[in-house]
Amino acid sequence: MSSLDSDIDANRPMEATCDETGLRVSLADGRVIMTPLWWYPSLLHASPAQRSHMQLMVTGIHWPQLDEDISIAGMLKGWKHPDAQPPAEAAE
Repeated sequence: MSSLDSDIDANRPMEATCDETGLRVSLADGRVIMTPLWWYPSLLHASPAQRSHMQLMVTGIHWPQLDEDISIAGMLKGWKHPDAQPPAEAAE
């Protein structure tokens, strides 16, 4: 098995949940990664039903109703959508 194959196997998503604040993914090697939902504007503005209808792929997650794909590699590298805007901080 090549190094690339072992990385793909270790980073394979096994379970994913997406709520109003973030995307949480359990990987095959036991790690759990989480990213804020604001990184992905199409998911942020989607309904809970649309966010919950996802397909786990070998290297990421696909939302067919939204035509959205997010790679595990991108999540691990901290890649945000170019239009991502952090939420406004609460006034003190």
